[in-house]
Amino acid sequence: PNWSGFYREERLQPQLQRALEAGLLEKADLRRFERFYRQLDELCPQEAPALIHGDLWSGNFLSGADRRPWLIDPAAGFAHREMDLAMSRLFGGFDWPFYRAYQEAFPTEPGLEERLPYYQLYYLLVHLNLFGKGYLGSVRDIMLSFGD
Repeated sequence: PNWSGFYREERLQPQLQRALEAGLLEKADLRRFERFYRQLDELCPQEAPALIHGDLWSGNFLSGADRRPWLIDPAAGFAHREMDLAMSRLFGGFDWPFYRAYQEAFPTEPGLEERLPYYQLYYLLVHLNLFGKGYLGSVRDIMLSFGD
């Protein structure tokens, strides 16, 4: 499948199913996801998969004694590269020079800021399933943008 199909079927849907089975989400949430799924092809730019870190946030960035940067705790895989950018912004993010340098080296398609929450949805569902309802509000906030 294309990226949006893979994201829907192999990333979002298993996490959604797990949350429904655990009673963390309700039927109304499922309807919102179904609306989101219908729009996903239009929302996601299509580009070749990239090898991503998969858990790129400031807590997984270290500076060695020699001041060289280190990325730790990867959940590496092939995906749309905007997934790493979305995760990096979910829990505080990096300094803006990081994002400027990224855009200079590997520009993203227009509309990145609008797409980031849709990619963050996967990570929020994972956290909902691992850590509980503290992440439910964030999941619902994103889903409410698709109507009720």
